[in-house]
Amino acid sequence: MRAALFGLLLVPVLACQSPKAAPQAAPNLPQAPLATAATPAWALAHPEYHAHADCIFCRIVADQSPSRKVYEDERVLAFWDIAPRAKYHLLVIPKQHVRSLKELEELPAETRAALLTACVKVAREFGLEEGGFRVIVNSGKDANQSVFHLHFHVVGGEKLPEDAVRVKDKSDSGS
Repeated sequence: MRAALFGLLLVPVLACQSPKAAPQAAPNLPQAPLATAATPAWALAHPEYHAHADCIFCRIVADQSPSRKVYEDERVLAFWDIAPRAKYHLLVIPKQHVRSLKELEELPAETRAALLTACVKVAREFGLEEGGFRVIVNSGKDANQSVFHLHFHVVGGEKLPEDAVRVKDKSDSGS
């Protein structure tokens, strides 16, 4: 509410300035979605997370959608995947919204480190260290990223296929 009120007070001031004097967004810094009358209060509760009202993972971070959480700290959250592809299939996400690994630099260095640390912690918690586990990040449509909020898949608990990436036969290359 206070942020919305501040925005209303700032609009007349900015409108009086010349276009050259208007503040410019710093490059490579995450931008929070603009608050509108339709923006739910939970999305504004932690502005540092840059929550998107239409992002299921942002909703999970804000406890607005159910999940089976297994780990949480001030920067990251881990929970079970709803469509597991292995005996153990957990997701590790930053609480701050970034769409994909391509935007990793928008996260503070501490959050980047916390993501990988959390992957190892959840693997250890479920006894996956000895037998092995895999950490997968899909980034973009061609990689079949289905939720556009950065997330790491931690999978294991069984023998995983050797070829995590299908290698095209030379006859499939089209050349």
